[in-house]
Amino acid sequence: MGHSLHNHHHSSHHHQAVDGLVNLFTKANHDLTVVQHKLEKEFQEIYPDHANPMKLVSRIKKVQEDLSALQEQCRELLAAKQDLIDKARTTLVGNISSLQRLQASTGVAVTSDSQDPAYTNFNKIIDEWTAQVRSRKGDVTEDSSSEDVNQLLFSAIVQGN
Repeated sequence: MGHSLHNHHHSSHHHQAVDGLVNLFTKANHDLTVVQHKLEKEFQEIYPDHANPMKLVSRIKKVQEDLSALQEQCRELLAAKQDLIDKARTTLVGNISSLQRLQASTGVAVTSDSQDPAYTNFNKIIDEWTAQVRSRKGDVTEDSSSEDVNQLLFSAIVQGN
């Protein structure tokens, strides 16, 4: 009988310890909430126009997440642009050679690549684009491929370095 009483006392002691911890956590949580409200109130007074540093930190985090998503979209966009340029070049070159074959077969003077206005214009646009990207980057090497241009453009615009 005395033995079971001892067990009962031990378990109630255990509950008291747990209750003490719960009360401690509850109080700590309450204190932290009070501190948070005090800080927010203080920040609102110190920093006008809602420039609350705690809110700014969360906005900065959001902007960083948005930026990485934007970088990914930029990569996809550059890949698509490169694909478009490659396809346009292939189509133009194919059309020019078809035209030249047609001209040759009909006995008309054959238009050379350099005389074809569409092809010349296309190359001029690509060259201007490349030069613009290089000047942004401060790199003046002439013999770099379109892929390099995309890499230059990406680092010039997105990474800002």
